[in-house]
Amino acid sequence: MLEKETEIAKARAGDSKRGGWFASCGLAGALLASACCVVPLVLISLGVTGAWIGSLTAFEPYKPIFISVAVIFLIAGFWRVYFHKPEPCSEGTLCARPQSSLITKAALWVGTVLVLLALTINYWAPLFY
Repeated sequence: MLEKETEIAKARAGDSKRGGWFASCGLAGALLASACCVVPLVLISLGVTGAWIGSLTAFEPYKPIFISVAVIFLIAGFWRVYFHKPEPCSEGTLCARPQSSLITKAALWVGTVLVLLALTINYWAPLFY
């Protein structure tokens, strides 16, 4: 009985790690996708200046690739977090803590917002200048 609980806890911890991994990769892809357009606009709006901000436009040709990769990882992360039904986990393990799930969900939603901003920047960016 104890062996089965240990196996279930390991499987659940692996599921939690995979969901977090998908969320991390989706967020990284979203940051790269928004690096050419959204990030410079936000930095300039906050008063941050410098010649290095103009070099961020070098990411523009790679924007479709970054968006595609980010969307794939975000879809996998949302599926893992919201639709995948893992085995119940044991008390005292990482998967039993709700904070890990909240961080993963927050990363997924922030990544989704960044991808949407990067996709629609041509429509709303002219309002700022």
